[in-house]
Amino acid sequence: MPQHVQGVVAPGRNEPVRVETIVIPDPGPGEAVVKIQACGVCHTDLHYKQGGINDDFPFLLGHEAAGVVESVGAGVTDVAPGDFVILNWRAVCGQCRACLRGRPWYCFATHNARQKMSLTDGRELAPALGIGAFAEKTLVAAGQCTKVDPAVAPEIAGLLGCGVMAGIGAALNTGDVGRGDSVAVIGCGGVGDAAIVGSRLAGAARIIAVDIDDRKLDKARQMGATHTVNSRTTDPVEAIRDLTGGFGADVVIEAVGRPETYQQAFYARDLAGTVVLVGVPTPEMTLELPLLDVFGRGGALKSSWYGDCLPSRDFPMLIDLHQQGRIDLGAFVTETIGLGDVEKAFVRMHEGDVLRSVVIL
Repeated sequence: MPQHVQGVVAPGRNEPVRVETIVIPDPGPGEAVVKIQACGVCHTDLHYKQGGINDDFPFLLGHEAAGVVESVGAGVTDVAPGDFVILNWRAVCGQCRACLRGRPWYCFATHNARQKMSLTDGRELAPALGIGAFAEKTLVAAGQCTKVDPAVAPEIAGLLGCGVMAGIGAALNTGDVGRGDSVAVIGCGGVGDAAIVGSRLAGAARIIAVDIDDRKLDKARQMGATHTVNSRTTDPVEAIRDLTGGFGADVVIEAVGRPETYQQAFYARDLAGTVVLVGVPTPEMTLELPLLDVFGRGGALKSSWYGDCLPSRDFPMLIDLHQQGRIDLGAFVTETIGLGDVEKAFVRMHEGDVLRSVVIL
């Protein structure tokens, strides 16, 4: 029997979001219905609202979530009703060429629920990143559910569903930060601060935080940055080189997603160093670099998709580290809000007032 629940819908490009009644079908084969307990307000949701992802309006927003499995469809064996799970948007298929080569974090055929959620008038909803978790319940592919210890608060666990995992993974998985490395992180929002946490966890000796907002730089230092650079008043490339003996950082993580900050990252790394792009650019952005510099500086230029994570491996590990007190995931939660406060949360995000607003249901 389909269920009617409340959810946050983006009806059209740049229109205010609103709480609507949505219809959740019973789970089909390989699917699960999850009762959402908490969902972070991520910048990607704002991109959906602005039409920066695609034009498949109306969208059911929200994707950085944790909750409890309510029911599952035929053939589901990895999770069961009652399991506490974090939702992920990279449900690996196990059959594509990346999965078969032992690199499932690069899965080329990640899957979502086959059935569609809808408004009561029958219009189908496009769930953000295949999840749609600004809702009391949502329908997902069962592979999008990662079981974790239910002792952790859902507003903390859910953050691994996107931004925090993206940042930590950019350092640990994509950047392969090692003991004694120097790391620069350009852009100190939630993802950038998570990259700082990941770099500290990996044993980096020097972690340089770069941003144009002193409030964010203060928070970055609390998260583990050893040095800060305000790039509004200081050339960040020169500053990073000065702080690394004139060489540049071993790993530079760009968490903004703009051509100008990517160029800064490119020139702020040491010879044979690594640049990791985890900030998400918009479709019209282009990048121009002298090809001779790309050749002559060597090293690696990498993009980090979701922190190159494998949810079944990384989510439980990071929850365990949080419970041990070795990382503080709770430090990313600035405020908790209700479903009706998402539009205000987007404004606060744009103004740089929060790391994460988290909807509690």
